[in-house]
Amino acid sequence: MCLISYFVPCYQFGKNAEAVGESCLLCGLALLVPLVDLWAVISIRGKIRESKGIQGSLVGDLLTWCVCPLCALVQESQELQGMSPQAMARE
Repeated sequence: MCLISYFVPCYQFGKNAEAVGESCLLCGLALLVPLVDLWAVISIRGKIRESKGIQGSLVGDLLTWCVCPLCALVQESQELQGMSPQAMARE
């Protein structure tokens, strides 16, 4: 998962979007377009937070993606697969 996120982030982002009911192709392509990518990542991260009952805000989502996009992408992917970072640390 980390390697895919690192080498092909648009694919991983598209798969994350697909998991919350959005188009894999459109969201993957949106990640490649400046400014559209910000809207896409905020939208998808917000949907993931809502579906999993995670507290947070739009500003927090944006800051997370601006500071470490790879970390944000992997975190979202793990949440969607049901692997929380705490559970992985225990293994």
